[in-house]
Amino acid sequence: MGLKESIGRFLSRIAGSTTRGPAQNSCTSEDDDSVSVDQQLPVLEQKLGHSFSDPCFLANALLHRSHIHVTGRDREDSNERLEFLGDAVLGLVVNETLYKEFPDRSEGDLTKMKSLLVCGTRLSEVAEAIDLGIHIRMSRSEAATGGRKRSSILADTMEALIGAIYLDAGLSAARLMIHTVVLRGSEGVLAKRSLRNFKSRLQEMIQARYKSPPRYKVLNVEGPDHDRVFQVAVTFGGTVLGSGSGGNKKSAEQEAAQEALKNLEENPDFIKDQPGEL
Repeated sequence: MGLKESIGRFLSRIAGSTTRGPAQNSCTSEDDDSVSVDQQLPVLEQKLGHSFSDPCFLANALLHRSHIHVTGRDREDSNERLEFLGDAVLGLVVNETLYKEFPDRSEGDLTKMKSLLVCGTRLSEVAEAIDLGIHIRMSRSEAATGGRKRSSILADTMEALIGAIYLDAGLSAARLMIHTVVLRGSEGVLAKRSLRNFKSRLQEMIQARYKSPPRYKVLNVEGPDHDRVFQVAVTFGGTVLGSGSGGNKKSAEQEAAQEALKNLEENPDFIKDQPGEL
């Protein structure tokens, strides 16, 4: 078979899979240790803010591979394929959101922000908030060993749900769910998890422009040994970019870097405009 024919068959299979939905046997409810699976699905749909036109997508998203193993079905019947798709959709929507909401942030900053919002820890927290664990269909042994609270299973199932919503109703529906469920409280997440390592950001910025790192110098140390205050300046090429103070050298350097970033973001030519040696 030639390359053209192979690509044609591949595209046909993709088109068919997105219109037919998951295999029907993924919708059946074999014996497992989940909580009244069929009766609880409307509760989960309400939490997700999405009512599935094809409930097979939702059922498939909740089907962990351990359940597949004990029932003797193919691994492809589990939620892993939906997880793969959901990961891509989640990444797209979060990237789009960050790009629009933070027009002044660099590519490096946006990448760090995204990693905080889509990491396994964050997704498992979101899953716990909607009690996702009780809805997942898994083997009795997996459930008995804490599977319903296992971070990796919760995070993977959240991605599978995103993939299921995308197939059921398209990108707009998936985007709405991500904004209302996954990105809810994202401002606090970014602040709490210390996105801003100011020294790293400053070094990346300076090295990208000038191929050399900035330097830090302790200007003064005051106070007794148990209560010292460090004053630090960060410089580049004889220019004082910023200064800061703190209870230790590291925190003072972070504050100095933060001030330097502010100066450089407000005036990209700040280094050229500030002659002098420290």
